[in-house]
Amino acid sequence: MEPADGLESRSVADTRIRAAGLQDLDALVLLEEQAFQTDRLSRRSFRRFLQGDNDHLLVVEDSAVRGYVLLLRRQGTRLARIYSICVDPESRGRGLAEQLIRAGEDAVRSAGSAYVRLEVRRDNETAIRLYRRLGYRVFDAIPDYYEDGAEALRLEKRIRFYAGSRSDFFIPYYSQTTPFTCGPAALMMAMN
Repeated sequence: MEPADGLESRSVADTRIRAAGLQDLDALVLLEEQAFQTDRLSRRSFRRFLQGDNDHLLVVEDSAVRGYVLLLRRQGTRLARIYSICVDPESRGRGLAEQLIRAGEDAVRSAGSAYVRLEVRRDNETAIRLYRRLGYRVFDAIPDYYEDGAEALRLEKRIRFYAGSRSDFFIPYYSQTTPFTCGPAALMMAMN
């Protein structure tokens, strides 16, 4: 299969990372069923993401698909989001999640994104350690985020640096505190 959006196939040890295609649909649904009890992506959702222009769905494979990462880009912004990442339970501990995250960051960076955000269960200590090791920082928490009522932490990483810019430049994040508009939070961020 030809790489999508300029993404070249990446081979690490006995695995290869590539853009997913419709031929991977069955494998993606099976991975989701094996890895998650709740908050699963449906076949219909996978099909839509595979056909989306701003979506980056990458798979890691050896003799079979062993995992995927799904990143979404919001049109008109420099922000991308890791929407979902999944590694086959039998393939965990091989560094596949890290390989997928790095490949996903490369893909959205090539598409113009400067930041990647994600949500992770507060009780998923293994994933949080991985994200922090890769340079993500916690900037917010969302109560009752998951289907079972678990809280999510929001993390962010800057992935694009411009010549002559400060690499430690921090843009503050303010949670929306009013139910009807994001205007006050946007104004606070702009004025800081």
